[in-house]
Amino acid sequence: MSQTTPRGYTVRPATPADVDGARRVMLDTLYNEFGYGYVPRWHRDVVDIEGTYLDDPRHLLLVALHDGEVVATTGVRSQGPNHPPHPRWLAESYPSVTTAQLVRVYVRPEHRRRGLAGTLVDTARAFIASTPGYERVYLHTNVDIEGTDAFWRSVAKEVFDARSTGEHGPGVATVHFEIPM
Repeated sequence: MSQTTPRGYTVRPATPADVDGARRVMLDTLYNEFGYGYVPRWHRDVVDIEGTYLDDPRHLLLVALHDGEVVATTGVRSQGPNHPPHPRWLAESYPSVTTAQLVRVYVRPEHRRRGLAGTLVDTARAFIASTPGYERVYLHTNVDIEGTDAFWRSVAKEVFDARSTGEHGPGVATVHFEIPM
């Protein structure tokens, strides 16, 4: 499942050796991009990468490496959106076990606009399609990060724009999407 992109990046499933680098990408994104930092009830997987992604055959953490450094991540978990904070109807529409949720699609700012997010998402979709039991692919994202809204709209269909509801509080512009398998 490993592949080298045209610009010298390698995209592959994470190994135990990648955990610290992946965690740094995730935490840097939470603190520097999102501005609210690590929130235990939302981000437990960031602390337990091994237990969440590496030890579960239905889960996956992909990394993009450049010169041996982890510069981007994408995770797959068999979990739909949680109620609360998300609306009950949304959680019921995307039940855990049959829903593959894309998470932690993070690319370091200096490595953006090089096709990494698209390659990571395509690789994750291939994993999901080859994993028995998944019926749908779901994600939610903060569309205030530059380029995020346009990127997700190019590969996914919006199912709920939560910005008007303030489901996560002020400053978090959450939009929910479904991606074709």
